[in-house]
Formats: sequence, structure tokens, C-alpha cells
Amino acid sequence: MTNVTKRWFAVCIGAVVLAATVAWAADDSKKEERKPRGEMTGEKVKGEKADKPAGAKVGEDAPDFALKGADGKDYKLADYKDKVVLIEWWNWECPWCQKSKPVFEELHKKYGEKVVFLAIDSTNWATAEGNAKIAEEQKIAYPILMDNDGKVGRAYGAKTTPHVFIINKGKLVYSGALSNDQQGKKPKDEYRNYAAEALDAVLAGEPVKLAETTPWGCSVKYKKS
Repeated sequence: MTNVTKRWFAVCIGAVVLAATVAWAADDSKKEERKPRGEMTGEKVKGEKADKPAGAKVGEDAPDFALKGADGKDYKLADYKDKVVLIEWWNWECPWCQKSKPVFEELHKKYGEKVVFLAIDSTNWATAEGNAKIAEEQKIAYPILMDNDGKVGRAYGAKTTPHVFIINKGKLVYSGALSNDQQGKKPKDEYRNYAAEALDAVLAGEPVKLAETTPWGCSVKYKKS
């Protein structure tokens, strides 16, 4: 074999090895890309939900608060430390709050003597006067509390209007959706009122079986920090 032939053969072998190396690296890269975000390093990926404050957790103490109601009265969660409390995150401009009103009315009629009902409005532009007018016009049977700076909403991790939280003697026992029927179209045998199920369990002295669900509705319009 001449020197020229040897050099040509070596170049060919080198090219084959280089091509194989590049192909292997590309394939390995694709495998890494197919992994869920954040799994490669085991660290949280910036911008994902895990980086945001989790808010109140079921089974732990509910964040205390003291808020002024649209009716001008002062309300403190501590005043209901021995009670069952249902909190509805509220924004009357949200169509889902409006559509949910009859369901909350039925809940209040059924449980109002044993459960404290509160609505909290964390909408940054809402006014007490506006909510007081709506409460009178719509005959809202429970107080609407003003949380314009969003501190209470963020402490609870309220995401939507409505977002329901149920507290039993200071402990958060339910967080999530009002029901499994956002559109109001489910047949009766498929319908579940998550809030009612949770209240029934609590009032019976039993644990809430479905303690967390994904809330639906409009996003809470928090004040930008």
C-alpha cells in the first residue's frame, strides 16, 4: 500500500468516526429533549408553577386575616376559630362568578346556619361601594370582603374566581373548584358539587375525601407588585 493510499484510507476512517460521533451526540440530545422540563438537573425550571408561592395547604392552619367588608364592617378569621368557614374568591365582573351565584345561594340556604360564608374580592380595581351595590341588587346573603392589595389572596394561593376554600376550626380542609361542572351542562348523575361534599364530610365529623381539585373561572386580577 502506497503512502498516498494510506493517507487516503486514514482520512476516510476519520470521517466515518466523526460522523458516528456526531450522530450519537444528536441522538443523545434528542433523548434529553424528550425529558420533562426540569428533570435533567432535578432543579425547578424558572417560570414553572413550582417557583410560585404555593399558598395555603390543605391540612395546615388557614392563613389568618382581618379585612374590611363592603358593608363597612371588620371581619377577622380568628373570630370564627371554632366554626366551619367557606370562602369564595369573588369578582362580580367575572361571568363564572355570576353563573355560580345560584349554586352558592343553594349552599348558603342549606348550610348557612352551621357554616360561615364569606366572599373575598382581590380584584385590584374593585371598590367597596361597587360591591355593596352589587350585594344589594343581587341579594348576596353573605359579606364581601375587600382585599385590593391581594395579600390575603396570595397567602391562600387563590387563582380563580370563584376559588373555594373551606376551613374547619382554623384548618384548611378543602381547596379548589365549586363543582365539576363549569359549563353547567353535566347530567345530574355525573354532577358533583365538591363544596357540598366537603361540607357534608366536615359537619359529619369525617375527613374530606376529595380535599383538592383544580379551580376554574377567571384569573384573580391581582395588583401588580
